Amino acid sequence: MSRKTEQSRKLQKRAEKVIPGGVNSPVRAFRAVGGEPRFIVRGSGSRIWDADGNEYIDYVGSWGPLILGHAPPGVVEGISAAARNGTSFGASTSSEADLAEIVISAFPHIEKIRFVSSGTEATMSAIRLARAYTKRKYIVKFEGCYHGHADALLVKAGSGVATLGIPGSAGVPQEFTQFTLALPFNNVDALEQAFSKFKNQIACVIVEPVVGNMGCVPPHRGYLDALREITHRYDTLLIFDEVMTGFRLTFGGAQELYGIIPDLTTLGKIIGGGLPVGGYGGQSEIMDLVAPLGPMYQAGTLSGNPLAMAAGLATLRYLRDHRKMIYPRLDKVSGELVAGIAAAAKDAGVPICYNRVGSMFTWFFTAGPVTDWDSAARSNTEAFGRFFRSILDNGIYLPPSQFEAAFLSAAHTSEDIQQTIAAAKQAFAMSVPLHRNKAVI
Repeated sequence: MSRKTEQSRKLQKRAEKVIPGGVNSPVRAFRAVGGEPRFIVRGSGSRIWDADGNEYIDYVGSWGPLILGHAPPGVVEGISAAARNGTSFGASTSSEADLAEIVISAFPHIEKIRFVSSGTEATMSAIRLARAYTKRKYIVKFEGCYHGHADALLVKAGSGVATLGIPGSAGVPQEFTQFTLALPFNNVDALEQAFSKFKNQIACVIVEPVVGNMGCVPPHRGYLDALREITHRYDTLLIFDEVMTGFRLTFGGAQELYGIIPDLTTLGKIIGGGLPVGGYGGQSEIMDLVAPLGPMYQAGTLSGNPLAMAAGLATLRYLRDHRKMIYPRLDKVSGELVAGIAAAAKDAGVPICYNRVGSMFTWFFTAGPVTDWDSAARSNTEAFGRFFRSILDNGIYLPPSQFEAAFLSAAHTSEDIQQTIAAAKQAFAMSVPLHRNKAVI
C-alpha cells in the first residue's frame, strides 16, 4: 500500500533550495533506503504523523531519548512552565543543579557534571579533559562507533558516516586525526597491542558500551571488564559514551547493567527529555580541571538552558519513580517485537540476524552474527532498504539506515507490536529468495 507523499515531497523540494540536501542531518534524506523522506508534523505517545496525514508507529524516538514517547504530559507541562518564565538567560538557574543531582544519583562515579548542548560537545569536551588530566595526546576509539562530528572523532565512525559509505570526512586534515587510534570493537588483543606500541602515550579510551551507531552491537562477555583493567593498568582514562545508553538500558545506563565504573561518562538528549542537551561528568579530581576552577576551557551560551533542564527533570524524575516497572516492561516488549520479526523472516526464508540490549535493537540483513564493524558491513543494505520502504508504507517508521539502532518507548503497546510484526510479515511475504545468503525484499 503506497501512501500519499505529495506534501512531504513539496516540503523536501522547498528545503533543498535553502538547506544542503534539504536536511539538517544527513540520514533524514533517505539516501540509504530510497523513497520519499517524510516531514513530520506531530507526535503523541508511540505515534507520529507526517505532512500528508499518514500515521506511523515510531521506533526512532528522536534517535533514542524519547523513552517516554512523544509529548508526554509531564514533560510538556515542565517545558511550558519554564518557558513562561523566560526561554534563555545566559546565566545560572537553580534547575541546573536540580538536574545535576538526579543524574549523579543514577551514576555514582559522577561527582560533578558539566552540561552542554549536544552529545558531540560532551564527547569532545570529555576527551579534551582526559588529555588535560593525563597530559597525553593519543586517544583510542573503536571502528563503527560514532561519538559526534568533532574532527578527531571522524575516523572509521559509524552512524551517518557508515550509512553514506564515507571513510571519514572532507575538511578534516590528517594532522587533526594523527593522534586517534581506531581499533576493532570486541577485540581485546588489538587494544593490548595498541597500549604496548603507544605505552604511556594514550590519554583515554572512549567507547559506546553498547554500540548504537553501526546498528546495535553489544559487548562480548568480559570485554568491558578488559577495557577497565587495561586502562587502569596504564593510567589511562576510560570514557563511557552513554549518549544512547544512559537512562535507556537501565536508570544507571550500561555501566549499571554491566557493573563497570568508567572514569568519565558522556550523556545526551535523554537528560533533556529530547531537547538539545548533553553532559560529561566524573570524579571531582578530574572535573575540577574544567574552567573556571582549572585550565581546561569549555563554555556554551545555551549550556544548561532552562527549557532543556525542565524537560530533563520531568523525564528523569518519572524514570526514577517508575523504574521498577518501566525497564522490565521495555525489555519484555522489545524482546517480543525483535523475536517476532526474526521468526517471520525465518518463516519466509529471509536471512537476518538481530542484536538487542533492553529496548535498543537492530535487525541486520545478513546471516550474522554481527559483533563489530566488519561483520555489520556485510549486511545487505539493498534488502534492508526494500524492507524499510515496505513497512513504512504499512505505517511503521524505522531508522532509515541499516547502521542505526531502533528504540522502543514506554508508550508502545502490545497492539503496536502486533501491527509491526504483521507489517514485517507482509514485507517478507513479498521477498524472492535468490539463495540462502541473500534475498530481495
